[in-house]
Amino acid sequence: MAKTESTMMPLGTQAPAFNLPDTVSGNTFSFSDVKSGKGTVVMFICNHCPYVIHVQEKIVEVAKTYQDKGIGFVAISSNDVENYPDDSPELMKKHAEKYGFTFPYLYDESQEIATAYQAACTPDFFVFNSEDECVYRGRLDGATPGNEVPVSGDDLSYALRNLSASLPVDTEQHPSLGCNIKWKNN
Repeated sequence: MAKTESTMMPLGTQAPAFNLPDTVSGNTFSFSDVKSGKGTVVMFICNHCPYVIHVQEKIVEVAKTYQDKGIGFVAISSNDVENYPDDSPELMKKHAEKYGFTFPYLYDESQEIATAYQAACTPDFFVFNSEDECVYRGRLDGATPGNEVPVSGDDLSYALRNLSASLPVDTEQHPSLGCNIKWKNN
């Protein structure tokens, strides 16, 4: 596990398109399928990362809260499953069911979508407004395993609270910190 910060996609970037299989339903989802008129969260996570596991329940809680306020959510795993079999699509489905995901959990086998989003770590969060422009990227909150900061979801929730109320999202944002995405041939 290499501790890695998110690369912080430039604000205003248009959401890259995708068309990926959902490991739970077996359906294929595009950005258009998951987007909402108020805004959309695209998060890169995986099953085995201790940083994701540390905040997984809060991710689901924040998603449920803001889905009820009209925000779309999707999770994507882009890890190399040949070298990291704990992140296989079969285990992604079990992970989503265990934690009660209310959003699709997509598998990016080619890793092209992680590259398009400039995702660097898990978890890594990207929020897009109704025009599909990036208004937030970075962390859920300041909590990481062992740092004694309580898991609150505050950073992401603050951005979503403003977005759902049609208020500006503060541009002072902090990178996420987690395990590096497990790139193929690296």
